[in-house]
Amino acid sequence: MKVYLDVIFLINFIFDFIVLLSVSIILKRNMKIYRPILGALIGSFTMLMLFIRMTSLELFLYKILISIIMTLVTFNYKNIRYTLKNLYYIYIISIIIGGFLTFINNSLSNYNEGLIFINNNVKINLFVSILISIILIINYIRQTSNLKTDYNKFYKVKIYSGNELITLNAFLDTGNKLIDPYKRRPIILVNEEKIESFDCIYVPYNTISSSGIIRCVRADKIYIDGIGYKRKFLIGLTNKISMDGVDCILNERLLEG
Repeated sequence: MKVYLDVIFLINFIFDFIVLLSVSIILKRNMKIYRPILGALIGSFTMLMLFIRMTSLELFLYKILISIIMTLVTFNYKNIRYTLKNLYYIYIISIIIGGFLTFINNSLSNYNEGLIFINNNVKINLFVSILISIILIINYIRQTSNLKTDYNKFYKVKIYSGNELITLNAFLDTGNKLIDPYKRRPIILVNEEKIESFDCIYVPYNTISSSGIIRCVRADKIYIDGIGYKRKFLIGLTNKISMDGVDCILNERLLEG
């Protein structure tokens, strides 16, 4: 079997460079571009394993050592937690990219010629596949981070009125600052289809962007999971809540005190 060292070196270098650059983008590491280049060059020394006879344990330790050196060269050393986090993301992204490329090789290609996967005359370049996988990884991690941030704003609520009980999924929107001008009661917003037989009142409102009258109903109390019971509030009826699985927009003032 012919082994082209320059091709193997180039593939390893590009793969390592993209992994290191992705970690830098995801973790928002402020560094010069030459650092991931140096780190990728060090990572390319794994090709030496082709010519060195090693046991499985020695091979494993060698890979660990190379990855640690790559991490230190690329991101410097600040503390052990900082370094371990960088190392962790290097492994995670490498595993995801490797799995993606294996999927392409096993599922989407009948055969390959060098760096090109071919399936029914459709050709997929290896480097293009790596770039696509990196974009997917960065987008996924950013979306996960946003979800984690927003998750803290979701609540389960129970609204009590007489003998009626309504259980809803609620979201705390800091932009909801609606206040009853008469008794200074905060107004939460609920999809009107969830409220059936409550008595309605009409309350004027005035915000920075608009003003008008909102149809509201009274309730005895509301229980907010993790917060407790609140009694002094109004329910504003709306049909404009479009968040998936959410039928109630909480008012920040309702959570105070």
